[in-house]
Amino acid sequence: MFTGIVTDVGRLSRIDGTDQCRLFIETKYDTKDIVIGASIACSGTCLTVIETGDDWFSVLASAETMACTTLGDWRVGGLLNLERSLTLGDELGGHLVTGHVDGVLRAIDIFPDADSLRMRFDLPDWLECYVAPKYSIAIDGVSLTVNEVKDEYFEINVIPHTQDVTTLGDLRSGTRVNVEIDMFARYVERSLRLRGLKNG
Repeated sequence: MFTGIVTDVGRLSRIDGTDQCRLFIETKYDTKDIVIGASIACSGTCLTVIETGDDWFSVLASAETMACTTLGDWRVGGLLNLERSLTLGDELGGHLVTGHVDGVLRAIDIFPDADSLRMRFDLPDWLECYVAPKYSIAIDGVSLTVNEVKDEYFEINVIPHTQDVTTLGDLRSGTRVNVEIDMFARYVERSLRLRGLKNG
């Protein structure tokens, strides 16, 4: 489990393989504290650590993970939002996130809004029932609040601090991002759907 509060921006230093890829990620984390088998969210995707070095760790991404996330777009030198998994007693500063990406969206417009950046993302049919103003969503592993929802898109505001400590400050229109819907929204939608089927 994660909270969507990014604690490091890592750099992808090496990619081995094609269908199943081993990714080497440089980090400011103290890698002596990272055990083999630990989960780290990498731009929203929960991946398992298989090796560590002085200032890096490596993970293995399956073909399924590559197909269902933006991992296939990643290139050596690219920056990744990193978050280590929760431990009991940690502050829940964002919202509960599993690191299981629900889908990939495209940023369709980014423009200034005072000191913040307003970001507009496409809203496919499968996502509509999970997105509402003032509710949470995770974009590339960052916990964010939905500002506005229209028929074909939704918008979020990214404050200066979030721009500085995540990769979102460098996001460009047309870029694909990982999205994870709010866990509670998922269960509410399922409950309502099942109730409707029973009543129908």
